[in-house]
Amino acid sequence: MADVNIVEKGDTPRAAARNVEEIARLEREAARERSLADRVADVVARSAGTLGFVLAHAALIAAWIAVNTGAIPAVPAFDPFPFGLLGGMFSLEGVLLAAFVLIKQNRMSARAEERSHLDLQISLLAEQEVSKIIEMLERLSRAQGVERQVVDEDAEEMAETTAVGRLAHHLHEKLPGEG
Repeated sequence: MADVNIVEKGDTPRAAARNVEEIARLEREAARERSLADRVADVVARSAGTLGFVLAHAALIAAWIAVNTGAIPAVPAFDPFPFGLLGGMFSLEGVLLAAFVLIKQNRMSARAEERSHLDLQISLLAEQEVSKIIEMLERLSRAQGVERQVVDEDAEEMAETTAVGRLAHHLHEKLPGEG
C-alpha cells in the first residue's frame, strides 16, 4: 500500500495552512497601510458599536436630565427642558459618527473589491489550468487509443479556454434589470 499523508481530525493540511498564513499576511499588510483617518474611523466605529457605548450614553442622558430638571439640587441646571444643548450635542455626535462609519465602510468596500479582483484572477487561473489538464488527458486518451471511451462533447468543450469577456457580456444581458 502506498504511503498516504493522512490528516488527523483537527489538523490543518499544509497547503491550507500556507493559504491561511498568506491571507493573514495580506490582512496585516492592509491594516498597516491604513491612513490615520482610517485608523481613527476604525476605533470610533468599533467602540460606537458596543453595548458599553449605548449604556454610557444612557447614563449620560439620565444624569443630564436629572441635573437639568432639578433632581440633583447640589448641581445647578444649565440646559433646561427641552434640553436644547443636549439635543445639539447628540446631533453633532450623530453626524460625526456617521462620517466615521462611512469612512470605515468605504475602506472595507475597497478591500472587498480588491479581494473580489483577486478571487477573479485565481478563478481564471484555475479555469486555465483545468482546461489545460483536460486537453492533456484528451491527448493521452488519443495516444492510448481509448479516446472514444473517455472523451465526449462536454470534455471537448471544457478543454477550450473560456472567453471571459464574452461570458461577462452574456451574464450582463441575462441578469434581471440588466442589459
